Amino acid sequence: MSPYAKARILIDEAHEADPNRTADGVSAELRYSERVEAWVKRLCPEASELLCLAANCQHLERWKTPRQTYPAGRAGYLEWRRLLYTKQACRAEELLLQAGVPAGEAAEAALWISKTDLKTNEGTQALEDAAILVFLENEIEAFLAAHEDKPREKMVEILRKSWRKLTPRGQAAAAGLKLTPAITSLIQEAVA
Repeated sequence: MSPYAKARILIDEAHEADPNRTADGVSAELRYSERVEAWVKRLCPEASELLCLAANCQHLERWKTPRQTYPAGRAGYLEWRRLLYTKQACRAEELLLQAGVPAGEAAEAALWISKTDLKTNEGTQALEDAAILVFLENEIEAFLAAHEDKPREKMVEILRKSWRKLTPRGQAAAAGLKLTPAITSLIQEAVA
């Protein structure tokens, strides 16, 4: 068995530990990782096995560090997110090394997962595009429902910031998503 195949098994085992489950009983983290990898493959048909493994680690063991364990508000959110990037990258590198992936490749995957050099590193950017597309395609309705007390302008600004992080290829993919009229309206306002 190749080191990449071993790494995939270890990563999936880590995902399976997530106590959060989808409606069909699948680990929420595993389902999320499948979606991110699917988008990476759609956006980058030439994606390496390493990039696909990194895509699977986008939210690796995120459930162990709940958002509510950090202060409310933007500063608390940013602190939580920075910590997650570091934790997820370190854990992914650990699992890749344990599987026998060469140290240089494991470090490169960790760099992508940590969001280092966003906009200038193709691997990092591919993961960012995929994560935003998963959010738009699968999570935005629940996100908006959970924040219905927030003004529309706040949601538009969140979408504007996300849109700016996308590459032109990611923006084209986002524009092609079949979304509800209400969400489409928010996105159109954000990108206007």
